[in-house]
Amino acid sequence: MTRHFLDHLHSTAGTALLVAAVTIVPAMAEAQDWSGQVTLYGWGAGVTGDFTPFPGAPTLSFDKSLSEVLEDLDGAFFATGLLRRGDLVLFGDFTYTSSSRSGLVPPGVPASGEVTIRSLTLAAGRRFDTGGGSHVDVLGGFRAWSLDGRASALGMTAAPESKFADPIIALRGAAPLSDRWSLLGYIDIGGFGVGSDMTWQAAVTANYQATDNLYLSVGWRHLFLDYSDGRRQFEGAMTGPVIGATWRF
Repeated sequence: MTRHFLDHLHSTAGTALLVAAVTIVPAMAEAQDWSGQVTLYGWGAGVTGDFTPFPGAPTLSFDKSLSEVLEDLDGAFFATGLLRRGDLVLFGDFTYTSSSRSGLVPPGVPASGEVTIRSLTLAAGRRFDTGGGSHVDVLGGFRAWSLDGRASALGMTAAPESKFADPIIALRGAAPLSDRWSLLGYIDIGGFGVGSDMTWQAAVTANYQATDNLYLSVGWRHLFLDYSDGRRQFEGAMTGPVIGATWRF
């Protein structure tokens, strides 16, 4: 499994480098100082969708309203980081979410399950000034996944794990709303059958500049994954409100 994961990682990383090279090289020619930011978010997100941990196992459905999702939620957060030099942009994102539930599966058998999902996104690209203090970052990279599932029924428990990686392409943009308020949006899509069949995410936040370096944010994030390796299958999303703090340097 480890070798399979590394092979995927190597191939997707190579693809990401090729995609990003066209935009990175011109930016590196500009000899400017580095700047950056780190953001920590609390994420009121749970797993929604269907998870089958192994052939013949009951399919666990996580599909509820936000209040019910928060009841199932064991923990969720994510952190992002960005470095910039001139037009060159380097972007990273780490996500963790864990959700569990119990109930009955056909034909009325008591069952419980837990899904823990971790992802690491790394991307690079170029920033384009769109005027009025707004900008758009065009990025290419990859997302590495760790998908852990545990299912218990009829006194038996199984806890398989899947690790894989996907190439992604992304857009990230920001625009000022006033002297202290701004709007930030991010969207990406990937997978393309390399690791998963498809993955995509979208996020939007409203951001308030509290000090010269500190920004406070509130918004929404949705992360979708459709994955199957012939043994286990997951098709669903992590979605919910976010609140965060950003430190710029």
